[in-house]
Amino acid sequence: MTQQECGVWVVVPHLPKGLSDEMIAAMQRSLIDELFADYAIVNPLLWYYTPMALSFTQHLQALAVVYDCMDELSAFKGASPALWAFEQELFDRADIVFTGGQSLYEAKQHQHSNIHAFPSSIDVHHFAQARKHLSDPIDQAMTAHPRLGFCGVIDERLDLELLEELAAARPDWQLILIGPVVKIDPKTLPIRSNIHYLGSKPYSELPNYLAGWDVALLPFAHNESTRFISPTKTPEYLAAGKPVVSTSIRDVVRPYGELGLVWVADTVETFVAAVEQAMQDSQNSNWLNRVDTFLAHTSWDKTWADMTNLIKAVITQKQPLAN
Repeated sequence: MTQQECGVWVVVPHLPKGLSDEMIAAMQRSLIDELFADYAIVNPLLWYYTPMALSFTQHLQALAVVYDCMDELSAFKGASPALWAFEQELFDRADIVFTGGQSLYEAKQHQHSNIHAFPSSIDVHHFAQARKHLSDPIDQAMTAHPRLGFCGVIDERLDLELLEELAAARPDWQLILIGPVVKIDPKTLPIRSNIHYLGSKPYSELPNYLAGWDVALLPFAHNESTRFISPTKTPEYLAAGKPVVSTSIRDVVRPYGELGLVWVADTVETFVAAVEQAMQDSQNSNWLNRVDTFLAHTSWDKTWADMTNLIKAVITQKQPLAN
């Protein structure tokens, strides 16, 4: 149990290996009961990121229940078969539901009467550091230009075939991928002299890497796990001042593609053309001005303030019922 600088306490349960799902749930329920007793926690606000947490929290009495639905988790590789049933129960229990994007909201809107879309926001100040002349990290410094970069989890959501074809079509372009390889066999990753896997990097160092890129990529595949994603990387890349080329993910096309803030393509031929166009058009200050105008209307502080007001309204409505 540790406390972050912002004041948030992080509690991580440690369980023995080899337990059944029932035993895992029972032990976590016992641990959370001990935590509530030790710290005299009564009527908490319960905020769920995954419906699976219901397996050990169903008995808790709450001031309000929030379901922060970040993705269609049941479509992810390795998802528990029980996830769908738990989600239906969580929709019944939740007082308010947030979705991590517009397309996910459209898919879930009829499952709850108090549901709100909150697309990915941005820490503009942090990523805008990449617009300065930052030192190039040592594991990137020797890589030639043009550099096309991606940062994020490398899993079944990425279109590895597209990446390999892109690298083959333009061997003079250097593809830089930052992030952990998760849920897929590393042996399936395309291997070419102009594809560079740099591994995971601390959040604090990301601006240094982005500063050295010419184009930022969102090379997502079209499958069940990407159907409702709203990539946080889109506004982060833009805040860094980098032109973005993405496959036609719905929450990237709307609004970023429609506003002409990112370039969208799906085949290797159109992707190559889009990268070339992005490198050319992004030199025009008008593009960056339009990016900054768009980003000026979004921030994590604004997202949190809007969420807080909605939660307070729920609590106010419930209180008369409790008296």
